[in-house]
Amino acid sequence: MLSLYRASQVMFPGETILEEIKTLSRKYLDKRKENGRIYDHNVVMKDLHGEVEYALSVPWYASLERIENRIYIDQYGVDDIWIAKTSYKIPCISNDFFLVLAKQDYNICQAIQQKELQELKRWFTDNKFSHLKFARQKLLYCYFSAAATLFSPELSAARVVWAKNGVITTVIDDFFDVGGSSEEIHGFVEAVRVWDEAAIDGLSENVQILFSALYNTVNEIVQQAFVFQGRDISVHLREIWYRLVNSMMAEAQWARTHCIPSMHEYMANAEPSIALEPIVLSSLYFVGPKLSEEIICHPEYYSLMHLLNVCGRLLNDIQGCKREAKQGKLNSVTLYMEENSGRTMEDAIVYLRKTIDESRQLLLKEVLRPSIVPRECKQLHWNMMRILQLFYLKNDGFTSPTEMLGYVNAVIVDPIL
Repeated sequence: MLSLYRASQVMFPGETILEEIKTLSRKYLDKRKENGRIYDHNVVMKDLHGEVEYALSVPWYASLERIENRIYIDQYGVDDIWIAKTSYKIPCISNDFFLVLAKQDYNICQAIQQKELQELKRWFTDNKFSHLKFARQKLLYCYFSAAATLFSPELSAARVVWAKNGVITTVIDDFFDVGGSSEEIHGFVEAVRVWDEAAIDGLSENVQILFSALYNTVNEIVQQAFVFQGRDISVHLREIWYRLVNSMMAEAQWARTHCIPSMHEYMANAEPSIALEPIVLSSLYFVGPKLSEEIICHPEYYSLMHLLNVCGRLLNDIQGCKREAKQGKLNSVTLYMEENSGRTMEDAIVYLRKTIDESRQLLLKEVLRPSIVPRECKQLHWNMMRILQLFYLKNDGFTSPTEMLGYVNAVIVDPIL
């Protein structure tokens, strides 16, 4: 029944039978857990209770691969016994040698990641991010999101690019939300448009720190990508960043002028402003395949990003709606209530969660079907989807200082003994 529950979550839009199976198997497992009857008559396993507990608390689409690896290693039973007419062991499944290799592999990858994290901390210090008192310091979480999905040693460059872009998007988001005046915001956006360090002469220290970090990091990524791709990607990256800061400026202007956009206007602007594009689209160049301009401009490429952006924005809005309502900020929850008189916040959340589920299922379908976009690139979009689902599973885990620490320590800090 546990396997059935897991399998039923891999569904495409309209697969109502799988939805029914998921509901049925979930109820069965919940009841067995509640009654303390999690066992299997056909096998004596080390930690079946732990497997069920994790499956019920973290949906498949929110479970990151490296976290699954760590949990399965901890739960792996070399002495598991299967029961039929007699009891027996299956050496090709329960094998101490496999466990030793798995632990060694995990610890080797973790040691590499710890070195990368130290290098990122030096980059963080060199770029003076700690001087920006308004900004969240989220280097560890940004790197964790990469290490938990792109964990192979050969993906080092992708992990570092992912983490750096994650840090910069977070800091810039805070600058537009709380750290920058209207004058500073316009000055920063103009500097990104012209892409010239001379544009920040005479501007505030915050703007100079932000733009210098962005400018130097993007130019460094462009140089690294040339080695991987054999071509210049600077125009593409600059377009991504300019689209992002423009969308963030629009949101800041709405907040300052108390303008209420339509839901359609909000979502059109919110897709880039969720700030996933600089992270995902920059990292694509470092996961292996050569990406031509034809692939980058292909409609499917935009479809993948569109579906991911919708899910990311709505997940963020649902978990932040109460806090943002107190701050006077708009999001999709409050706009839904505005456009649908008489609907409550709970009604809005139900509607938006349905939209998230539909978009996630469409994204999975796009990822799995053959197409011109390489599978590794599509998988990167799916990785980000799972990260978002985990971070926003219970509340705003990205902003919380403690919500994700257990996962972070398991992936990056604590070796398997």
